[in-house]
Amino acid sequence: MKWERLISKKRFDAQTSEHATDETVRGEFQRDYDRLVFSTPFRRLQNKTQVMPMPESDFVHNRLTHSLETSCVGRSLGRLVGKTILERHPAILQAHPGILESDFGDMVAAACLAHDIGNPPFGHSGEDAISAFFKSPEAALFLEGLTEAQKADLQNFEGNAAGFRILTHTHPGQSSGTCGMRLTYSTLATFTKYPRPSSAVVKGTQNASEKKYGFFQAEKDHFRKIAQELSLLPNGAAAYHRHPLAFLVEAADDICYRIIDFEDGCRLGLIPFKQAKDLLRPLLHEQEGKQSSITFHDWREQLGLWRARIINNLVYECAQIFLEQEAAILAGTFDQSLINLVAQKAALDEIKKISIEKIYRNRPVLEIEAAGFEVLGGLLQAFLNAAFDEQESRHRKYLDLVPDQFLGPQRHLSPHKYERILNITDFISGLTDSTAISLFRRIKGIELPKMY
Repeated sequence: MKWERLISKKRFDAQTSEHATDETVRGEFQRDYDRLVFSTPFRRLQNKTQVMPMPESDFVHNRLTHSLETSCVGRSLGRLVGKTILERHPAILQAHPGILESDFGDMVAAACLAHDIGNPPFGHSGEDAISAFFKSPEAALFLEGLTEAQKADLQNFEGNAAGFRILTHTHPGQSSGTCGMRLTYSTLATFTKYPRPSSAVVKGTQNASEKKYGFFQAEKDHFRKIAQELSLLPNGAAAYHRHPLAFLVEAADDICYRIIDFEDGCRLGLIPFKQAKDLLRPLLHEQEGKQSSITFHDWREQLGLWRARIINNLVYECAQIFLEQEAAILAGTFDQSLINLVAQKAALDEIKKISIEKIYRNRPVLEIEAAGFEVLGGLLQAFLNAAFDEQESRHRKYLDLVPDQFLGPQRHLSPHKYERILNITDFISGLTDSTAISLFRRIKGIELPKMY
């Protein structure tokens, strides 16, 4: 792969000309970032689970704050790497006059901002809940006639693929001439950490990009178009090697969820502060026995300072690892998570282990995630029944609750079974945690809406 091709300001499948802007004020990749910030799917992340489902604490992160923080870390990684890449490859400036290291930062920041945009309610357990429904006997009738690859999309539901669909797909009820958010080809490729369909996931692989999938069968041609535009290297049937900057998106996410989720757990009292200090200290890179020059009056202040310093250390280390592996990444022979190559990997692995034990498997978390299986499964069954049997009066009422964009013109359902199922799944997976619960309770008659 060559950087001259990997960088493209061309907008994906744009059917109309874009309004010209002064790139000295706002570059194309910054426009990608801004479009994401103002989008409805991004706004919904404020009520989607990150660590604790529906937290009562105003400090604990949700998907929106996590995405914003990840984008900040990603911007730093992109700029650090971009500076050296521009020095190493003068041909980039010849192909793209005026490009700056900040453009690399903006590409990674925008992709990081969107990295969780396709996650369903209730975090990763929401993905499991949707997958479990489509593997259940109740869903068998809906899946009749679908290809094995289409079934795999639904029975192994993946938030990354749902995110790519949000960014590139035009729903039947949306205006024509658009294709998703019309982001640049480079930002879309940087977003796609798993550039392969569900049928090409490799079980038990040690390669970072092969563990999950990044697009549904419905968007397979979309990604092929992106891969051709940027000359991404093929990596099997309908699969490709990552855009190099996708490694930085993954690193930014890894840094944030390992360190900041752990900090959340400590602030919630799930992890004792002394234990947290012992686990975090090796990541400070301090001389043993060194005394701090700062007097802390609250352990939370110390925790916050340590978190900032550790993230800074990890950003510089991951950027250096990327630059050391750049030639192998471009050749498609490197496929590891950068975080796994840092010097203090053992300390990070222990933090992850404690987070799983004390935070992610905390009883209230498990209880709400278990409820999520009932909620998402119940909603999918109700609305898919309605989508495939419109004549029953109850089902017509359900369809009336589906927003226009997920149905066709004049609210006519897609004649294609797979697309119809995906559209209903888009609607359910796009709900926030609280909206999903409220909708489930109302259609089951457990509560009634307030009348204004």
